[in-house]
Amino acid sequence: MKVLKFGGTSVGTPDTIKSLIDILKTYYRRGDKFAVVFSAFSKVTDTLIEMARRAAQGDQTYIDLLDQVRTRHFETAKNLLRPELYEAVAAPMAEKFTDLANVLQGIFLLREVSPRSLDFVVSFGERNSAFIIAHAMQQAGIPTQYLDARKLVRTDAQFGNAKVDAEETNRLITEYFAHHPQVQAVTGFIGSTADGLTTTLGRGGSDYTAALLGAALDAEVIEIWTDVDGVLTADPRRVKKAFTLPTMTYREAMEMSHFGAKVIYPPTIQPALAKNIPLAIKNTFKPDFPGTWISRKSDDAGHPVKGISSINQICLLTVQGSGLFGVPGIAARLFGALAQAGVNIVLITQGSSETSITFAVSPNQASLAKMAVEKEFSYELRTGLVDTLKIEGDLAVVAVVGENMRYRPGIAGRLFQALGKNGINIVAIAQGSSELNISIVVAAADETKALNAIHEAFFLSDTKTLHLFIVGVGLIGGTLLEQIRAQAAYLLENRKLEIKIVGLANSRKMLFAEEGIALEQWQVQLAASEQPFSIARFAETMQTLNLPNTIFVDNTASAEVAGFYEQILGASISISTPNKQAASSPYLQYERLKQLAAQRGVLWRYETNVGAGLPIITTLNDLIHSGDRILKIEGVLSGTLSYIFNAFGLAPSPSPKERGADSPAGATPLSFGEGLGVRPEGSGARRFSDIVREAQSRGLTEPDPRDDLSGADVRRKLLILARETGLALESTDIELEQILPADCMTAPDVAAFFDTLQRHDGHFEQMRMNAAAEGKVLRFVACLSEGRAQIGLQAVDQRHPFYFLDGSDNMVVFTTERYRERPLVIRGPGAGAEVTAAGVFAEVIGIGSYLG
Repeated sequence: MKVLKFGGTSVGTPDTIKSLIDILKTYYRRGDKFAVVFSAFSKVTDTLIEMARRAAQGDQTYIDLLDQVRTRHFETAKNLLRPELYEAVAAPMAEKFTDLANVLQGIFLLREVSPRSLDFVVSFGERNSAFIIAHAMQQAGIPTQYLDARKLVRTDAQFGNAKVDAEETNRLITEYFAHHPQVQAVTGFIGSTADGLTTTLGRGGSDYTAALLGAALDAEVIEIWTDVDGVLTADPRRVKKAFTLPTMTYREAMEMSHFGAKVIYPPTIQPALAKNIPLAIKNTFKPDFPGTWISRKSDDAGHPVKGISSINQICLLTVQGSGLFGVPGIAARLFGALAQAGVNIVLITQGSSETSITFAVSPNQASLAKMAVEKEFSYELRTGLVDTLKIEGDLAVVAVVGENMRYRPGIAGRLFQALGKNGINIVAIAQGSSELNISIVVAAADETKALNAIHEAFFLSDTKTLHLFIVGVGLIGGTLLEQIRAQAAYLLENRKLEIKIVGLANSRKMLFAEEGIALEQWQVQLAASEQPFSIARFAETMQTLNLPNTIFVDNTASAEVAGFYEQILGASISISTPNKQAASSPYLQYERLKQLAAQRGVLWRYETNVGAGLPIITTLNDLIHSGDRILKIEGVLSGTLSYIFNAFGLAPSPSPKERGADSPAGATPLSFGEGLGVRPEGSGARRFSDIVREAQSRGLTEPDPRDDLSGADVRRKLLILARETGLALESTDIELEQILPADCMTAPDVAAFFDTLQRHDGHFEQMRMNAAAEGKVLRFVACLSEGRAQIGLQAVDQRHPFYFLDGSDNMVVFTTERYRERPLVIRGPGAGAEVTAAGVFAEVIGIGSYLG
């Protein structure tokens, strides 16, 4: 014998009823013996309750609802049944609706609906649905009888949530089925008292009916047919990657249902558990899907965690004080008082110090619990032995459930790490010695984020999803998006890393998509967005979505965007950025951001601030963290100035023997005015102003080249490197020698600047010739040595690595205790969208690894 139960969505429309009849025909055709329990049509129970409520309030619109429900049932019957069978059904149904109308009329006249009357009203949902479907089964060739469960399920008179007399119910079921061999179409949810009063079994009542039948008939399995694929690892509305569990134990199922899993309900499991009858949770709309098999047997080779569930609104109450320590009976008094007040306790936790007891209740019972505790401990409160009761609201309980967690080291560690890395604070923790359940209390706002972070840690530990919010989609940002798109398949297959772009913004618009923006058409979607860009609203939305593994990427040069870093880091969101504004801000602000990132357990990464994609900051930190001592840092840190001076003084390539480039010796500082003279005729060298103009035309400079030639950007980069070494420098502490004459800097516009610069070509040519005469070339060098930071034009010879720079390459030379004789050199493109975007991309992947 099998007992099948079909829920409200399974009997929601004529089409779904036809589908379930096809399922039953398959069972009957293969010779299975079964009984079927039916819920009311979807939403009908709620409508019946609303009818009664309106009638009790004297609202005659209850009649409209009654007409709607009556019409729905008759139309469903007409759709399912042949005319002759429909006629046989219509008359009894009309009688039922007449009875219902009379009861509602009585409620309307009395202006009162008692629990007893409400149970009778609600019973019409199951009675009508099972009656109609029983005749549809007969029409399909299945010998079926309609069975009103009030004949068999005997209860007390606690209307609304009646308690079943198991012994009498078992006797009635066994006796009835012994004399009725046909397939029984049974009403779920309802029962009756010994004197025939209609009762209901409360939440999950139809499942309970199926379990009672299964236990009484020693069924081989009880099948619960619903609209999902079985019991999932988490609520799929909150955890999009939740998947169906093939097996679980009774205890695991009861734990998950206690903490909010909607597919099953504890009373459903208890009769099955007593008889060791398996439960199968199956999908009416995907009958071939295996679903979830619930039994006593544990899958020892399966996941240590079987599921994650939650209760999304609870209040936490704490009784604490010196009067609790070492006093026997405190817990008994506390929980006895709460029980007498009818308070249901969701969770209990107590520290070994015995100075506090914390428990969780639903918000609607918090005041009741408070009064009960204050009454019980009134003496202790007056004398100060117990502190004022502490009440915390807006909290949620998240439970991690699994029998295989027992004796498995590291489960709690992985759980707490997943939460900590995502900035989720744990308010309370509870775990029994059975290790079946670890329950944590978190802020209600963090519930969904916690569920996803834990689910990823335990069920998708091989695959991590990063949620990126990107501001700035110009040259660097657009290139980054293309790199992510091109590498997505590789990262997923080889690194088990999925990157979702959840937010995008340019200077005009912003776009959000929690499930990810399609990178093949992000430009179109962003252009079509109707949300104007505001960094304040962007940051607010990012925080409101509160997704796990969130990373903010700032591809702008905006001080306004950088001004929101404190808020973003404070929300436990990591940052990757080529924007130098924050890292070169006043030291107090810089230090505040560093400390905030450390406090929140997130990362603020800005490798691309210096050298674009070159590993300059990473290398510097590796040297320091491994115990090396930095003696000197020298760098050509501007791709623009590197190009200009490389082109201005091209040097022949020497032999390796001549190079001697391992030593940074051979650099000679120059000052403005040195060697001032007239450009020699016929020298063949290109004019300095022409090279600057060429660099501008090739897009290597800012629109106004003075922004590069002023050295301000190099100053920011050297400041960042200096701070990485531990120096608390401000921008004004860096000595910057200007390479442009004063009248160039004060020229009113770019055209005037070039005219003025051309008049100084002789000065630059003379410097070049003087350097060449000594076998040297000119380089714009930043230097940090013995706590002193300097920037200026230097002449270097072949003994210095800078001599061999070409193009727009950057180069940094680290002289340290370990690299004193042969300095460590990093060289490569220091600018450009491809390498900068690649640097940001690498940081994003690195942050993902950190998030674990």
